[in-house]
Amino acid sequence: MAMAVHIRMSMLQQRMTTDLNTLTLAQWLSPAFPVGAFAYSHGLEMAIHTGVIATSGDLQGWLSSVLSHGSGRNDCMLLRAAYDCDDPLSLEVVNDTALAFAASRERLLETRLQGAAFCKTTAAIWGGDAVELTYPVAVGATAARMGIDVDLTAAMYLQSLISNLVSAAVRAVPLGQTEGQAVLAGLSPDCVDIARNTAQTTLDDLQSTAFLSDVSAMRHEALQPRIFRS
Repeated sequence: MAMAVHIRMSMLQQRMTTDLNTLTLAQWLSPAFPVGAFAYSHGLEMAIHTGVIATSGDLQGWLSSVLSHGSGRNDCMLLRAAYDCDDPLSLEVVNDTALAFAASRERLLETRLQGAAFCKTTAAIWGGDAVELTYPVAVGATAARMGIDVDLTAAMYLQSLISNLVSAAVRAVPLGQTEGQAVLAGLSPDCVDIARNTAQTTLDDLQSTAFLSDVSAMRHEALQPRIFRS
């Protein structure tokens, strides 16, 4: 009887830990978390300005490419690499690689400032050093320190990235809220697949063939007037 009670209590504690970790991730990656994600469009504003994105279908195709062939997939690999680091030097190597793979000045600004804000806030609430890291590296390293599942972290990170860009498009195209949510729902399976398929990758697998997205991010630097910082 005592053994059965112990097993039930252990299972309950494990479930409560899992639930708490999920809620922690949801907090980190929500629009309410102060990383300033609302200020960035990842070059999307330029694509909207030039008429490349004018409908929800255009948006979904663009974001699918970003996820599968561009910065989304790269961020996922960087997050996983940071998660696996067991010393500050290896983490620095991953972070330097993330900086090198930023496709434009504004993309570099985007990942550095969001990452710095993430590190500052998580250190103040959950402890740890407020070392300034790029955004995906910061999320991966903090998840590892807190023992949060890396697969769930990667999938939710990708959904947060796309959710922010959908929100930007709803304001800038403009699209209806329902259309925007339909795009997000349509891309959610991609987030799960990419998180799963990058499980065995290394930094040597980093690449980007989402050329229009990268070029759009570069051209956005000269766009005036504009709403977003990237």
